[in-house]
Amino acid sequence: MDSTIEELAAWVGGRVVGGSGSIRIAGAASVSEAQEGDITFFGNAKYLPALRASRATCALVPEDFQETIPAIQIQVANPSLAFSKVIERFAPAPVEFQPGIHPSAVIAPSAQLGANVSIQAHAVIEAGAVIGEGTVIGANVYVGHETRIGSHGLIYPNVSLRERCVLGNRVIIHSGAVIGSDGFGFEMVNGRFVKIPQTGIVQIDDDVEIGANTTIDRARFGRTWIGEGTKIDNLVQIAHNVVIGKHSVIVSQVGISGSSRIGNYVTLAGQVGLVGHIEIGDQAIVAAKSGVSKNIPAKQMWWGLPAKPVQEQKELIAYMSRLPKLVERVKRLEERAEKGD
Repeated sequence: MDSTIEELAAWVGGRVVGGSGSIRIAGAASVSEAQEGDITFFGNAKYLPALRASRATCALVPEDFQETIPAIQIQVANPSLAFSKVIERFAPAPVEFQPGIHPSAVIAPSAQLGANVSIQAHAVIEAGAVIGEGTVIGANVYVGHETRIGSHGLIYPNVSLRERCVLGNRVIIHSGAVIGSDGFGFEMVNGRFVKIPQTGIVQIDDDVEIGANTTIDRARFGRTWIGEGTKIDNLVQIAHNVVIGKHSVIVSQVGISGSSRIGNYVTLAGQVGLVGHIEIGDQAIVAAKSGVSKNIPAKQMWWGLPAKPVQEQKELIAYMSRLPKLVERVKRLEERAEKGD
């Protein structure tokens, strides 16, 4: 459904600048792909050349935007967030799962299902499981014994939730994730590995989202705990007894070793690796591909392998870049010394 620029501005709480608000917009696209009749957005200074060259009819820009561009502007507080809202207006209607139980689902008699749940084809709900009101259990999902899922959750197809996991309300888990697998615990006894029982649980609090093919291990004892509002990307490994605080962001291919504690509002960028039994303070940021071997204080940004405070790491890189020149200088000094200069 197309809309006028003025209607879109009202939709996102913005202000029209540099053209008529009566022009109609039929679609939304990125800066480089947008065509006439599309709306795009600008949220990063490096894309300014692309915005100037864009064929988009309209662009969402920051409120303090001062550049001259061909597109009509809608000035907003947060262009990226506003663009997400615009996309909803143009996107197809979301898929809705109707309440009910598919005939092929296998549900234990002692499982408890809340009102308006949707259980899709070939799902398995084991004895003692509890599923809250309005939650969707996708095709081929396994919900283990005594696992509890809150209300209005969305468990996509092929997720495994093993025994006694506890999920809060509005939790989203994407396909292929495994929650509650055994922690990696073994002891060497008489030349052979002996498995250490993993008797704890996984607790996932309200409004957590977990990406595809992510694995979260149950605790050896106690709980592995993911705090309220935390967002976890695809292909993340979280080991036994890890605690992650509220509203943190864990990006793809992160690996967190056992018993580490991550604070609130922490960001672990892609491919970060953490050793076990360390703490990351609130609001800390660990940059991509870093290896963390010791505690990181709150509100600091660390980077590198091994990870260090980012300014210290930059200085080390600068020093290393000068090593070839230093080596040549030392060689010349040695040659002079040998000649007696």
